[in-house]
Amino acid sequence: MDYEEVGDILKVMAHPVRLKILQGLLSDECNVGGIVKKLNLPQSTVSQHLSLLRGRGIIAPRKEGVRTCYRVVSQKVREVIRIMEK
Repeated sequence: MDYEEVGDILKVMAHPVRLKILQGLLSDECNVGGIVKKLNLPQSTVSQHLSLLRGRGIIAPRKEGVRTCYRVVSQKVREVIRIMEK
């Protein structure tokens, strides 16, 4: 196990807003506008959180016309979120 990598992932996940974003993206891909609406947060705040998650390889963008949808691509993060939901 790479403890540095796992530690970095857990640090990024530890923020409540990022946990909400990840949980939402597990059930449904979403764009920034959809996340803003669901969480009732400013677009800039959501974008900053998405940028951190993307930078760690936890989520990835997918172009859908002019929209960019995000999805969780890290299997480790998927498992952690599912465990926390129990």
